[in-house]
Amino acid sequence: MSAQAGKILSTINDPSDLKKLKENQLPDLCREIREFILDETSHNPGHLGASLGTVELSVAIHYTFNTPYDKVIWDVGHQAYAHKILTGRRDLFHSNRKNGGISGFPKMDESEYDAFGTGHASTSISAALGMATASALTEDNGRLHIAVIGDGAMTGGMAVEAMNNAGVSNANLLVILNDNGIAIDKNVGAIKETLAAMISSKAYNKFKDKVWLLLGGGTRYGKNTRAIVKQIGNAVKSTILRRSNFFEALNFRYFGPVDGNDVIHLSKILRDLQRIQGPKLLHVVTTKGKGFEEAEKHQTTYHSPGTFDRQTGKLINKEDKEQKPVKYQTVFGKTIIELARQNEKIIGITPAMPTGCSLNLMMEVMPERVFDVGIAEQHAVTFSAGLAAQGMQPFCNIYSTFAQRAYDQIIHDVAIQKLPVVLCLDRGGLVGEDGATHHGAYDLAFLRAIPKLTIASPLNEEELRNMMYTAQLPGKGPFAIRYPKGPGVMSVWETPMKELKIGRGRKLRDGKDIALVTIGHVGNYALEASKQLGKEGITAAHYDMRFLKPIDETLLHEVLQTFDHIITVEDGTIIGGLGSALLEFQSDHGYQKNIRRLGIPDRFISHGKQEELHHDCGYDIAGIIATVKEMLLF
Repeated sequence: MSAQAGKILSTINDPSDLKKLKENQLPDLCREIREFILDETSHNPGHLGASLGTVELSVAIHYTFNTPYDKVIWDVGHQAYAHKILTGRRDLFHSNRKNGGISGFPKMDESEYDAFGTGHASTSISAALGMATASALTEDNGRLHIAVIGDGAMTGGMAVEAMNNAGVSNANLLVILNDNGIAIDKNVGAIKETLAAMISSKAYNKFKDKVWLLLGGGTRYGKNTRAIVKQIGNAVKSTILRRSNFFEALNFRYFGPVDGNDVIHLSKILRDLQRIQGPKLLHVVTTKGKGFEEAEKHQTTYHSPGTFDRQTGKLINKEDKEQKPVKYQTVFGKTIIELARQNEKIIGITPAMPTGCSLNLMMEVMPERVFDVGIAEQHAVTFSAGLAAQGMQPFCNIYSTFAQRAYDQIIHDVAIQKLPVVLCLDRGGLVGEDGATHHGAYDLAFLRAIPKLTIASPLNEEELRNMMYTAQLPGKGPFAIRYPKGPGVMSVWETPMKELKIGRGRKLRDGKDIALVTIGHVGNYALEASKQLGKEGITAAHYDMRFLKPIDETLLHEVLQTFDHIITVEDGTIIGGLGSALLEFQSDHGYQKNIRRLGIPDRFISHGKQEELHHDCGYDIAGIIATVKEMLLF
């Protein structure tokens, strides 16, 4: 059942309708949008807290600027629900993140108002600068380019690189820094401290009040524009804590901080900033979860809370962390603590995902041995390499989709130097409702090309523990462990850990008609498929490879010598992964067998529930059974 739009919101089909409103109607519209988002996400889960915090900002942007002619890029896109509702997707919002519905993130082919597709942090300023440069080259000088970036995303090196480039340009670029002090977990690092100092400094705020009285008190710049801007720039540089403003040092004209949840004041400020050419940054302070008490109190939990009671905010059917089978993430979090108590050299590293990957559990008991480095995947890997070079044993936990950003560092700083960094690639495979930008589709393929890197993927929770134990033993070198989002399959997993022989797979089930060769959690689909096929008189052998690299050549010879029909199953792209490895092995050794690869096809997979996407891609239980029968001509 779709949420009902309020009296004002029901009249807004696109920003042209929004511009018809009187300024004093905007606060009521913001209230209605916030209610609409809450009503919908309470039963259709999504990214709640960030979008609640940017309602006023979204309204002010579309009320003030000439979108879509003026280009707005929402960094990551967690905060873009109000933007979507205001730009023609209000009546489609019930399908948000559902299979076949609208995306939870900005997407260029979904709407002309989505100027740039996003999903990974820190990209907005680069994209906006590119657009602004293109406009300048085509002499389209009236167009404004707006990048809305959170303070968490500002910790990403790419954002700083873009600002460094933009600062020496004449691009008509406005960066709106949405500062709520939190990404998913609390922000960390020197940039966070600098922003906090800007907000809290009494000297600065006294000056800020004077500036914004000037900007918002009815003054229009006219011939005085240059003098006023110069006054602002010089004063800001000399007053903020007696040190240079970070953004001014990069040649951005800095304005703020201002209340990002005051829609009328914010609209006036944006209107004034339209008149100032060149790169500029507006620092707005918002409250994540604004307007919903539970979301304001528990900002990490309500970043993406699942279903919740609309009135009380109480979470509904929230998975009990102690429920069996537990999530792979919980197994990782508890196991690394167990290992760290045995091995004092073990260090945990995460680029801003301690709660998601469960390193927060280790932070609670040994905080001095866990490092959240902010949204900085490249730095996380090389930082881990530096630790390893000095004899430490780092476990660097990165979501698979974000590990793509650190590919060079994995090769250059870890693998070439043979440093014993353990890369724990969380959320490998299709992750579900977050869609194409977040699926961990390519890790097995792109890692397999790297020499001297061990690549392992567990069938279940016990295997994850054994792989973690094995990876931290002396002499194992660079080691990647890849596992999916969500629960495993075991009811009892806290068994004693044991060393696995590197590059050794195993046969889990005998059979004579066909062989199923798998890696990772999807092997459980193959196990169940082989059981169901057995009831129909079809015997399927099942081989769990465990390691993609080095791959168990003895086991592959057995498979290719024994079976004419072979199916590989992987929760990753079929180009370059396990199936490709088997085809290469067959070619290298002169076999000629009928091999069918099941996995993620050569296209970008949209969003939906994991089980729906596995079915659509043909490698769930039903898909495996159907492929077996097709190959055997049943």
